[in-house]
Amino acid sequence: MKKTTWLGIAFLVLVLGYLVMSSFRKQAFRCQVCITFKGRRDCGTGAAQTEMDARRTATTIACAQISGGVIEANQCESTPPDTIQWLARKEGASKEGY
Repeated sequence: MKKTTWLGIAFLVLVLGYLVMSSFRKQAFRCQVCITFKGRRDCGTGAAQTEMDARRTATTIACAQISGGVIEANQCESTPPDTIQWLARKEGASKEGY
């Protein structure tokens, strides 16, 4: 095989390895957010390295189930949640998004 083929294969293996390792990394924050939007209620669970990202992910998941389209999803995500339950919080981890 050519040298460029081996380099391409090595690069692909490295990228796939990174994706697998990052998906199995334990997230610092995990929460469940419940939202009521237009009379419908759903809960979503999110996990991330920051508190803000975990909450945003959980909100997006909950709103995806109860909204009908992009506009409603955006409106739903702007709605204050009914409840936020923190399932995991790592001490010393970043609570901010940035």
